[in-house]
Amino acid sequence: MIDVVQLAEDLIACPSVTPARGVVFDCLEARLRPLGFEVHRKISGDAPDGPVENLFAIRKGPEGSRHFAFAGHLDVVPPGEGWTSGPFLPERRGELLYGRGAVDMKGAIAAMIAAAEQVPADAGTLSMILTGDEEGPAKYGTLALMDTMQELGAVPDLCLVGEPTSSARLGDTMKIGRRGSVNIWLEVEGREGHVAYPHLADNPAPRLVAMLAELDALKLDNGTEWFQASNLEITDIAIGNPATNVIPPKASARISIRFNALHTGQELADRVSAIAARHGGTARAVISGEAFITLPGDFSAMIADAVKAETGIEPEASTTGGTSDARFLKNLCPVIEFGLCNATMHKRDEAVAIADLEALARIYARVAEAALAR
Repeated sequence: MIDVVQLAEDLIACPSVTPARGVVFDCLEARLRPLGFEVHRKISGDAPDGPVENLFAIRKGPEGSRHFAFAGHLDVVPPGEGWTSGPFLPERRGELLYGRGAVDMKGAIAAMIAAAEQVPADAGTLSMILTGDEEGPAKYGTLALMDTMQELGAVPDLCLVGEPTSSARLGDTMKIGRRGSVNIWLEVEGREGHVAYPHLADNPAPRLVAMLAELDALKLDNGTEWFQASNLEITDIAIGNPATNVIPPKASARISIRFNALHTGQELADRVSAIAARHGGTARAVISGEAFITLPGDFSAMIADAVKAETGIEPEASTTGGTSDARFLKNLCPVIEFGLCNATMHKRDEAVAIADLEALARIYARVAEAALAR
């Protein structure tokens, strides 16, 4: 029987700062094959955002049976400095397991594998969608895996993403959707000159300031039944002028918009472009994902029932927080995110409660069995 805590330790001990490749996938494949999974590993993409390694594993059930998928990522953010113990030297201290990825999200992946062992092979088709670049640009990860799944004719009926969604305690929150995200780079061209002779120059800074003031004053919406209000944030302003007596030739800035289902990324990009043009500037947008929601129904009820059976609490259905690979997977099938407590993710001394790891494996097994039985 798989020891979920030991498996989490094994995965943490494989350094896998995004983009992940190699040993961490070897470790996972070695655990999946004995459980009857076919393992497909694929390296995709070129520098600077690649190459990225990904893994799709499938254990086929009887002909015509349901197909349930777990999804997650093996890459982690850089550990930084100041850890009490080595970030890739997993350590149990008291009731906690420490290490980079303990929460986000090698612990959840260990729970998925432990759960798979408990689900009978004849219950239906079970698969694992595991990427190596969710914490990075996410250009060559889940999207490449989706192509692989289409080629194999292995599109799931339902998918659970193991992001750390819980807040105060395991099971209090599941994510049934996420807001969309678009980053926009703004630029205003001017003409340099001596500050004592402004009539011979064209200072772009006032136009950029006016542009940002108009953008900052925008009220995009008041939110919806399932989504909080969209927000636009100024995330960078740059002129890069080392001289005190020179009017600069260019000024630039960057904004980030997290938006709900009342908008699309392209609509917001076009709106910002129009404002930028009025101030003599340009805008270049990169849309990271669109808003989506899996409305409450059978799938969310399966998760809620499994959580309540193991923890005694009812999870709140939420759409708050950042983006995840669910923004891609929702194009294949209904998708919900549920996982560990997120208090220490991306922090020094990231840690997971050992009891939570064991409970999560049981919850995942319950969800998978319920999904395949439907």
